[in-house]
Parts: sequence; structure tokens; C-alpha cells
Amino acid sequence: MSRLQEIIKNMVELYVEYSDADGKLSKEELMTMVDKEIECAEMKNKIKAKRFEKQARDGEIDFREFSRCVISLANNCYHKKTGKGKDCGDFSDELM
Repeated sequence: MSRLQEIIKNMVELYVEYSDADGKLSKEELMTMVDKEIECAEMKNKIKAKRFEKQARDGEIDFREFSRCVISLANNCYHKKTGKGKDCGDFSDELM
């Protein structure tokens, strides 16, 4: 399987594993995922500090919102690696 295809597959499987029967993540389920699936303490702390309720009308995070969060993390990590723009310590409020 190609690397990109593997990334997409893993992202979907991760979301399905942690989401509830309705296919949504509560903030608590998201924090459980973050604790188990992210090793970087700085990244964990930044994610935990965000208020996802502003984005999730019903207090839960759907796959689209989760995808936007992952994209934001990837974008900021890219900028840190390349030295261009914001690093992983700065997360966009509009995406998080």
C-alpha cells in the first residue's frame, strides 16, 4: 500500500476506533485519543488547551472537524520542519 493511502486508512481507522456509535467524538474521547496516539508533549498540551466546543455545535466532533484538526497539525508540523511560517506550537484557531 502506498504511504499516502496508508496515512488515509490509518486516519479513518483511528477516528472509527475512538468515536461513538453515532460516528462522533466527544471532547473526552478526543482527549483519550490524544493521550494514547500522540507522543509529543508539546503537541498534546496545545491540543488539550483548545476549545473544540466552539466548532462542534452539539459538543461532539465529527469526522470533518477531526480531519481539519489533523490537517492543521500536519500543516504546522510542515512549517516547523521547513522553517517556513508557524511551527507546531502555533495552531490556527479557525481550524482548531
